[in-house]
Amino acid sequence: MLDALQEFFAISGVVKISLAEIIMLIIALVLLYLGIVKRFEPLLLVPIGFGMLLVNLPLTGLMQEPLNDQPGGLFYYFYQGNALGIFPPLIFLGVGALTDFGPLIANPKSLLLGAAAQFGIFMTFIGAILLGFTGFEAASIGIIGGADGPTAIYISSLLAPEYLGAIAIAAYSYMALVPIIQPPIMKLLTSEEERKIEMQQLRPVSGTEKIIFPVMVSLIVVLLVPASAPLVGMLMLGNLFRVAGVVDRLSEAAQNAIVNTVTIFLGVAVGASASAERFLQTDTLQILLLGVLAFAFGTATGLILAKIMNYFTGTKINPLIGAAGVSAVPMAARVVQKVGRDANPNNFLLMHAMGPNVAGVIGSAVAAGVMLSIFG
Repeated sequence: MLDALQEFFAISGVVKISLAEIIMLIIALVLLYLGIVKRFEPLLLVPIGFGMLLVNLPLTGLMQEPLNDQPGGLFYYFYQGNALGIFPPLIFLGVGALTDFGPLIANPKSLLLGAAAQFGIFMTFIGAILLGFTGFEAASIGIIGGADGPTAIYISSLLAPEYLGAIAIAAYSYMALVPIIQPPIMKLLTSEEERKIEMQQLRPVSGTEKIIFPVMVSLIVVLLVPASAPLVGMLMLGNLFRVAGVVDRLSEAAQNAIVNTVTIFLGVAVGASASAERFLQTDTLQILLLGVLAFAFGTATGLILAKIMNYFTGTKINPLIGAAGVSAVPMAARVVQKVGRDANPNNFLLMHAMGPNVAGVIGSAVAAGVMLSIFG
């Protein structure tokens, strides 16, 4: 009996686990804590954290590649949806179906605020180059600044697959931490009086305008940046499902069944890509540092452009809405609403912030297309 127990423990993971794997398990538990207890983007952090937890338990073979006639591990096949660039466009389909572009159509100037927030992408790209990353790797790391996890996965799967796990986890983790990262920057770069500015109610947007918008955006953006077609095209297709009024079943599927199913597979695959041997490297720490700087730059440039627009135009803009230009939808807009209400209880900035917020989604996809055009 004793021999049997000794043999059992000899082939179990208990005696095989390494210090690096224990560190990764702790990181996985932190992500689960943030998702479940703190409710920071639980739909993302729970599957990512649990995928990371399972893949760093020894001897599971979950990410084992196929060898000869032996099939690969379960998570290896999930991961192919990320590696082949399938899951991110499907997420964009769901995001498009869930997004109301009305605030952006009603206030086209907010497109500029969404574009300004993408400055973080290019600043991070330069920073990554200075740290010694190649152009392909720097382009992938820079997309973290767009606060857009699916886009970061899509770009890194094509340009820097060896860093996909680190980039994806950085992007999604910082998206979840937007309520912590953004408010100090917003308060630092705006005065109390600026945060109190009340904005006029947005004009109503007709159904015809909403139908024309995704068609025209697809035509213009894809003609200018063809490499953006998978992301922008699926985003606008999902939105067309929403506003067309004749494909409610497709809209419902994109908003619920499809996006929820893909989120599970994408999240678990992202977590599974963060094995100890891949994740615990100096490059990963540099990527995490660049990621938080990218968010800070994106938030700051959106705020600064809003202040500049106030200086040159007669219509007063609450500069806080510029911070929503990062494409963490709708969390960044909610943060703007909260900070604005803290300064002025009569402030209602949510719909105004949604304009730059959804513009940021388009902007990050266009920026990704530009990077692919240069380095793809």
